[in-house]
Amino acid sequence: MNKQKRIEMLSRLRAANPEPTTELEYSSPFELLIAVLLSAQATDVGVNKATKHLFPVARTPQAMLDLGVDGVKHYIKTIGLFNTKAENVIKTCRILVEQHGGIVPENREALEALPGVGRKTANVVLNTAFKWPTIAVDTHIFRVSNRTKLAPGKNVDEVEHKLLKVVPAEFKLDVHHWLILHGRYTCVARKPRCGSCIIEDLCEFKDKTEQ
Repeated sequence: MNKQKRIEMLSRLRAANPEPTTELEYSSPFELLIAVLLSAQATDVGVNKATKHLFPVARTPQAMLDLGVDGVKHYIKTIGLFNTKAENVIKTCRILVEQHGGIVPENREALEALPGVGRKTANVVLNTAFKWPTIAVDTHIFRVSNRTKLAPGKNVDEVEHKLLKVVPAEFKLDVHHWLILHGRYTCVARKPRCGSCIIEDLCEFKDKTEQ
């Protein structure tokens, strides 16, 4: 895919959604961090249902620590892998309190050092909470980038590297959200909805559908 096509593709996605954001519900960098940590192998809808009750009683790392592992489990038991996630939430909150004064660090290395937080989660927090032009590659972004040929790669790291290289600066802040939403609702895994896709004529996917 050439540069002109990429710019047109991203311009259309921007025109359709000028101010995209995550579908996770949060009101602070801390709440976003916890929501993203809980979202691994879970839907945003499922996470929001749990955090709707969890966040009002634990809006800070210290308040979350005070709940303890069992207290956190009580609120997130509807989410997959909740046992491991509850332990990671408590371990993360302890580090935030003891090493960062209860504040989520605006630093990739410090974020990735938190239990349950990998590169993707760190990218989401840096991008969404702190407005860094990072690109977190999840299954949706991986699929859309490869299927359209916007930024093909064999694994998530390759796709992230390619996106950072080929996406012009003016689109970098929001491209993560556009591609996730496009993959979630239009360029879906089993049968993409090419017939209702606003970038269908630019996409280089060979097996297009009429849906």
